[in-house]
This record gives sequence, structure tokens and C-alpha cells, in this order.
Amino acid sequence: MGIALHRGTVAEVVLDFPPVNAVPAAGWHALAAAITEVGTDPATRVVVLAAEGRGFCAGVDIKEMQRTAGHEALLAANRGCAAAFAAVYDCPVPVIAAVHGFCLGGGVGLAGNADLVVAADDATFGLPEVDRGALGAATHLARLVPQQLMRTMVYTCRRVGAWELHRFGTVLEVVPPAGLRRAARRVAEEIAAKDPLVVRRAKESLNGIDPIDVKRSYRFEQGFTFELNLDGAGDRARDAFVRKDADG
Repeated sequence: MGIALHRGTVAEVVLDFPPVNAVPAAGWHALAAAITEVGTDPATRVVVLAAEGRGFCAGVDIKEMQRTAGHEALLAANRGCAAAFAAVYDCPVPVIAAVHGFCLGGGVGLAGNADLVVAADDATFGLPEVDRGALGAATHLARLVPQQLMRTMVYTCRRVGAWELHRFGTVLEVVPPAGLRRAARRVAEEIAAKDPLVVRRAKESLNGIDPIDVKRSYRFEQGFTFELNLDGAGDRARDAFVRKDADG
């Protein structure tokens, strides 16, 4: 349970926080550290970011926030998410997100900042933040879907499937769940066969020409989460989520 790290020319970083990969604050920081560690290893040429369990990532651990007095857990989760998303984006080598099941909230932050996405045919992507009294990761969703659809998904909390993202070109391949890791590794090995110095410079140059500073944009979004929390909307929404989950 936690973050598994497998070194190699194609390194794997694997999320495993049962039952739904709702990542606690410390887990986001651990994920950032793991990606940074393998990405800065000269032997690494590509990183595959994957997950165990029912889905890729359900976002932050809301129950942790609600059972922790004060704002400590909320602040830690927000800083942890920012660190993990930035680690994916800043990783010196390409990062491939292998997404299955649900990819929600923070999961979208990870996938949206990855260099490319391979998805299982059961994968769905969404931002339930409005229903949770928070905002964030629209920055990353906008890298996966067109602007108007991104806005619709934020306002309505609707999810879209892997095949729809494949039509947009933001998911490279859609495969059966059993073949997901294999498909991601196949693409990773294709990239890893290139000159590693050239690929690292390519990653650096592509980040340099991005039209949006994804780290600053995301932190701007997060500011509204703190505002909603001070207004009481955040706590109300999180409490309602915890009660609903407890009722089944």
C-alpha cells in the first residue's frame, strides 16, 4: 500500500491506496518524491505512472480532511497535489499515464500533466470538485478536452470516457484493462529506444513552449478552494460527501 517504485530504463511509479486510490496528503508528497527520484536517475528514459485497484485515482482523501481538526489536512493536500502534478510536468523524461477505471480530481491533474496517456476502455475522466465545494485541475482537464467541454465538465461534474478523449487525440491508445500496462510499456520502450539526451532536451523544449504556466494556473485555481472553505461551502460539501459515503 502506498507508492511502489520500479526502476529501469522504463521506470514504473504505481499508486496503491485502497480501496479507490483516494490519496492522503502524505501520499501526494510521496508520489512527487518518487517521480522526481526516478526522473533524475540517469538510467531512466521513460516513466510509466500507473495504479493498482479499482481505478487510477479518485483524487484527494476527503475523509482525512474531515477527521482532521483545523485546516492542516486541507493545506497539506493542496500543497501535495501541487507538488505531485509539478513533478510529473517537470520530470526530465517523458511520463506516460496508464489510466484505468476512474480518473477523478487529482487523477486528472496527474494525467493532464503527463506527456501522453494510454487508457483502458473502462476509464472515465472527471472533476467532481464543484460537488465537493472545491476548485482545481481545470488547468489539467483543459489539456485533455476542448475548452467548452472542460467548462461543462466543471459545472456539471459529468465524466467522459477514454474513447471520447481518444477522438480528441489526448489519449493515445484505448485497450482492454488486462493489456493496459503492456500497452503503456510498449510506447515507453519505443521512446526509450531513442537517444536519451535528445529526448530529455525535447521534454525540456516542449515544456518551454507551453502557452500556459500549468503550475501557476493550478495554484490560482486552488486559491478559490481556500476562499470557498472560509465561506463554509467547502466544509458543507465535504461533510455531505462523507455522510453519503457512510450511508452507502
